Amino acid sequence: MKKRTYTDKPLGDTEYLLEQWGSWRMSGMGVPRYVSPLAALKNQCCPEPSAMSYVITDDAAMVVDSIIARLIKRNQQMGEFIWWYFGAKWTMVRIGEAHKMSERSAREVVRQGVAWVDAALETFREVA
Repeated sequence: MKKRTYTDKPLGDTEYLLEQWGSWRMSGMGVPRYVSPLAALKNQCCPEPSAMSYVITDDAAMVVDSIIARLIKRNQQMGEFIWWYFGAKWTMVRIGEAHKMSERSAREVVRQGVAWVDAALETFREVA
């Protein structure tokens, strides 16, 4: 499987941020759930190793999460494609096949979604 790279690409920094958000989401950080007291003690004593590694803070990931939720509300197909590609780590081929379209068409929708997320993140960059 080919590794995703984002250097020297237009919107590469936003794609990298979305990739980090997807790893954060896959690790279960964004999912509130019940944990029994015994499981919490056990995990505190002997933490489970995580195969996923990411370099995004919870605050930044929650901002990206809310932006993607807004995108899904505004344009459902585009938001879901972003969710599946970055959040669920689906390939473009799989996304295209699931929606009866070509890989190229799926890639275009994802690129448009990345551009929309980049524009939405611009307000946070201006504040910082």
